[in-house]
Formats: sequence, structure tokens, C-alpha cells
Amino acid sequence: MDGERRASQALSSGLPEGGAGGESPGDGGPVPGSSCSSALLQAEVLDLDEDEDDLEVFSKDASLMDMNSFSPMMPTSPLSMINQVKFEDEPDLKDLFITVDEPESHVTTVETFITYRIITKTSRGEFDSSEFEVRRRYQDFLWLKGKLEDAHPTLIIPPLPEKFIVKGMVERFNDDFIETRRKALQKFLNRIADHPTLTFNEDFKVFLTAQTWELSSHKKQGPGLLSRMGQTVRAVAWSMRGVKSRPEEFMEMNNFIEMFSQKINLIDKISQRIYKEEREYFDEMKEYGPVHILWSATEEDLVDTLKSVASCVDKCCKATEKRMSGLSEALLPVVHEYVLYSEILMGVMKRRDQIQAELDSKVEALTSKKADTDLLTEEIGKLEDKVECANNALKADWERWKQNMQNDIKSAFTDMAEENIHYYEQKTWSHLPVELLPTYEN
Repeated sequence: MDGERRASQALSSGLPEGGAGGESPGDGGPVPGSSCSSALLQAEVLDLDEDEDDLEVFSKDASLMDMNSFSPMMPTSPLSMINQVKFEDEPDLKDLFITVDEPESHVTTVETFITYRIITKTSRGEFDSSEFEVRRRYQDFLWLKGKLEDAHPTLIIPPLPEKFIVKGMVERFNDDFIETRRKALQKFLNRIADHPTLTFNEDFKVFLTAQTWELSSHKKQGPGLLSRMGQTVRAVAWSMRGVKSRPEEFMEMNNFIEMFSQKINLIDKISQRIYKEEREYFDEMKEYGPVHILWSATEEDLVDTLKSVASCVDKCCKATEKRMSGLSEALLPVVHEYVLYSEILMGVMKRRDQIQAELDSKVEALTSKKADTDLLTEEIGKLEDKVECANNALKADWERWKQNMQNDIKSAFTDMAEENIHYYEQKTWSHLPVELLPTYEN
């Protein structure tokens, strides 16, 4: 039972303060497991020692910045960070609904790949029909993500699931892997559909509506290889040059991203460890039921007692399996998605800096009069507009992303806390004879 003990301790006491003694915002009473709902938002941080099996709290000083400002100070109440900002209810104006389903395996002489059916239903006037059905493979999703980044370099593009599976996984196209990817791809498309700017991107519309041959033709209309190489070389040059005076608000934003990346990667690592321990505990526990049934056949005096133990073990197995399912379906995907988001955010900041570095370079050239003054003045004017647009787009999308992140993580940890509360309220061992129940001495 040690695996369950360690796993439950990690969720109830290892995650940031609040724990089983956290206070409910409603009545001020304790709410068991309420720390999960504020796991990312508290001042405690978890350290995962590579050489040890235990999870330890190593610091109460390091903290994520306030999700609604860049101040590093954190509220002390477990739920106050989440509840301190109230978002007004907005009418549901969603007019684009996307479903990803029916994965199909395709085997050719060159490669094996999976395609997914994408059904789009919409009431928008710019679409030729109200419903579309196409099939897309993972490479098509990568193309769409690249086009969105090119068109909107300082908007936060939703992340795609990783292209490659975890090292050591033999079955690349097993059912679990395909289903996990299908869910992630559907979330990717729906996040784009819900975005106020990306949803109207022309390449996104083509992706949803064009048949396979039409999409292939559309892809060829982009810039040629040499043009793309030139853009890449210039981008690398600007990034190597760096920016001399990044605005203070973007310095704070960059610091937030670095700290967020560190913390969310740590939480992802710990969550995976907890799930692994839960799995080991479950695999070990489910062997005890049949053992006690066989044992009861040889012990006439203990038949009822041993069968009661076997029944309780079976109930515990079912409850644990349900809790593991909640962990793998509700918490782990959300945490890992924001690990990928942290990488996206770093890329967005890098592209913003490249635009500013290009402007700084032109200003320096004008100052030293190394080129035609009138031409440089015109280019500087355009770059100033470009930088201003990029900054405004990033600031607006940043606030939107923070709100979504806050809601997603709150929901994931709250759901997990409720699962844990329900698990411990089931009193699975209550039907055991009194003499078999554990006793504790002071």
C-alpha cells in the first residue's frame, strides 16, 4: 500500500500550500485536497530528486508570479489567487464547431501514417457551406501551425502534440497513442477556432474545407525554398544580434515565461511520477484479491473473513483505477499542454525581439549615415509601425492566454481534488471485520 500512500501524500501535501486543510472560499471550513485547485499558483515548489523515490518540498521562497500582474508576491489563501479576479459572463457566440475523429492507418511503400476525419460545422457567411468533412494527417497540422506563426508572429499559437512518441515505446500506432493524439489535435483546432484573430485566418479556412488535392495545391502557392531560407537567415541574424532596450513590460513578461516554464515542467514531471506510482500500486493490489479467494478455500474457519478482504481489495482496485483514469484524462494532458505552451511563449518572445532588433539596426544605420537617408527613414517608419502592431498583438493575446491558462489549470486541479475526495469518502474497507481494521496508538 506504500505506493498509494506516497502518491496521495504528493497530491495532498507535496503540492503548494493549502493541502487538506485548505479553506473553502464559501464557508471558511477545510476542504480536503483543495490544494490541487491552486497547485500552480502557490508559493511552495516541488523538487524531484532523480536519485530518490520520494517527493520533497524544497522551497517556499520561489514562486510563480501573480497570474494577473507581474508582481512576484503571492496571496496566502489557497484559493484567493484564483478567485481574486472575476470574469464577467459573456454570451456564447461560438459559430464554428470542429470535431476530429475516425483515425485511419495508411500504409505505402514509403511510409505509414494516420489520417483523421475533421468535421466542421459553421454558420459563417464566408464559408460556402454549413458543414465540411475532410481528412488530414499530422504533417498538415504542422503546416497550418507554421502558416499561423508566419502570419501572426506575436500571437500565441496553440501547441500541437509532439511529433515523436516517448523513447522506448514500441507500438507507435497503438490505440492509446492514436486516441491521445486525436484529442490533442481536436483541442488544437478548437483553440484556434475560439481565438478572436486566428479563427479568421485564410489558411485555417482552407485547412478545414479543402479536399486533399486542393490543400496540396494551396501549399505550393507559398514562398519558394530560397525565399524561406533567406527569411530564416535574416531571423537568425537578428536573434544573434539581440535587442538593446527591450521595453520593461516585455522584460517582465519574459521573466514570467521563464519562471512559468520552470514550474510547469516540474509539475509535469511530478504528475507523471505520481501516475507511475499509482499504476504500480494498482498492479500490485489487484493480485491480492484472487490470492485471498484461493486462501479461503483452504481455511474453513476464515472463509468469510478472507472473502471479505478479497471483496474490499476488489473495491479498492476499482476505485483506484477510476482515480487513475481521472488523473490520466483530466490532469496530465492539461499540465503537459502548458509545458508545450511555455515553449510556444518563448518562441513568440523571440520573434518579437527579432522585429525590434531589425528596427534597432535600421536606426543605427541612419544615425551613422551609412546608407541613403530617405530610404532608411521610410523603412524605419514601416518598422516602427510593425513593432507597435507586434507589441499590441502580443499584449492583447497575453492577457487572453493568462485567463485561459488560469481557468484550465484551476479546473484540472479542482477536478482532481474532487476525484481524490470521492475516492477517500467511499470507505472501501468499511465492510471488513472490526478485528482486521488497522488500529493506531498515540
